[in-house]
Amino acid sequence: MQKKSDYLVIGSGIAGLTFALSVADHGKVSIITKRNKDEATTCYAQGGIASVFSKQDSFKEHINDTLRAGDGLCNRKIVETIVSEGPKDIKKLIKWGVKFSKNNKGNFDLCKEGGHSRRRILHSNDKTGHEIERALIAAASKHPNIKFYENHITIDLITSNKIRQYKGKDNRCLGAFALNIKNKKVVTFAAPVVMLATGGAGKVYLYTSNPDISSGDGIAMTYRAGCRIANLEFVQFHPTCFFHPRAKSFLISEALRGEGGIHRLKNGMPFMHKYDPRKELATRDIVARAIDFELKKRGEEYVLLDVTHKSPKFIKTRFPNIYSTCLSFGLDITKSPIPVVPAAHYFCGGVVTDEHGRTDIKGLYAAGEVACSGIHGANRLASNSLLEALVLARRAASKAIEDRSDINIPSLPAWDAGQATDSDEEVVILQNWDEVRQLMWNYVGIVRSNKRLIRAKKRIDILLDEIKEYYWNFKITNNLIELRNIALVASLIINSALSRHESRGLHYTIDYPKKNKLAKDTVIKPN
Repeated sequence: MQKKSDYLVIGSGIAGLTFALSVADHGKVSIITKRNKDEATTCYAQGGIASVFSKQDSFKEHINDTLRAGDGLCNRKIVETIVSEGPKDIKKLIKWGVKFSKNNKGNFDLCKEGGHSRRRILHSNDKTGHEIERALIAAASKHPNIKFYENHITIDLITSNKIRQYKGKDNRCLGAFALNIKNKKVVTFAAPVVMLATGGAGKVYLYTSNPDISSGDGIAMTYRAGCRIANLEFVQFHPTCFFHPRAKSFLISEALRGEGGIHRLKNGMPFMHKYDPRKELATRDIVARAIDFELKKRGEEYVLLDVTHKSPKFIKTRFPNIYSTCLSFGLDITKSPIPVVPAAHYFCGGVVTDEHGRTDIKGLYAAGEVACSGIHGANRLASNSLLEALVLARRAASKAIEDRSDINIPSLPAWDAGQATDSDEEVVILQNWDEVRQLMWNYVGIVRSNKRLIRAKKRIDILLDEIKEYYWNFKITNNLIELRNIALVASLIINSALSRHESRGLHYTIDYPKKNKLAKDTVIKPN
């Protein structure tokens, strides 16, 4: 089965939907999404989107805050572009129906988060991502040129190097193979322009704030297709994920610290003053390492985030989702502090792109967490992620419209399953999945060492061979596709971490605790 369109978008978060809405007047758009169309990492963003909307703020200050957080590895040109173009793109979001919270005077209720020198976070209470996703899905669903393909998981990209009639020409992306999860059939999606907006890879770790869909599919697919990958060692661990046996990956927003939340040990003592003069307003890497150190030193499972000194009315109004969710688990955060632990949250590295989202393969674009545009450097500044996805997706769309006119796609080959048979050993997939996530958490976590990384590399190399053999012998399933991708991304993270002989930003190793004078990106080229 083959589906043709002018633009193929893989992913239905803010990056994918912004791109789709920006190109839809110029051709047919197919959007592939792994689950329901509103199930995207964007939906889980609580804090907000950072941009300059206050007279007391400036582009210069936002740029400087971003560069400071990035610890020497930000691409200044990219930072300046995204920060300066952010306000107009946010106004476009508002035209598409996004409703941001306002104060009593009718102005945006701007808040402040760790690493920011000014109040510049636009939010919709504590469910900003959910509101953005709601509005963009509604706008895209109304457009006659946009069609969603839900419950389709992309297997691999189709490039001209793999197609006989294209041999000898420049490598170009022509579409993708995707598995219909419900009927188990593989569909060929053909398009002269492909936007990769698959999000991050938090599920490579045992503890994560990410939804189950975040299995690094885009990073793995582009690497296999021939694209460079950069800076995957910089994994941001959010300091505050709700610690509760029945709460799955529930994030306690950065904004609680921005509004005066205090980190305490289980005995009630505050501790952030020992690690940074900014205390709770230090950047996430510093706060996460401080918590990790305190937990390991004491052998405890969690620390506390205390907002009980704030008025109950303020907490319930400003953080209604966090308040109600914690209350559903028996915790009233107006009266009791919140037990929290760090969890894998955001990838600063990814597929190498330019300022227009273009990758190493013609016709293939990437935006959002899957991409490494250069804005985040070694550590993402809070709430810059939605901003980057929005601006880069719109910039990519402007180039993609021009790119679309260059080529018409002929019929592409159908998926060839070869001699693959149905598997009767699904337990193998589950075992390997658990092992990858456990070894990444234990050996490639917040604090690293050469000894741990080398152990992780030895084991992941064995797992990759096992998974490769399994992949070619048995018919594909969504679990096998995700396992294959997670294992490859884990290997890329480990190799990136081993090659960085310093501690910078989110990458901290006890073997190289100091920072090198010269800041360099870690770039991995495909074999």
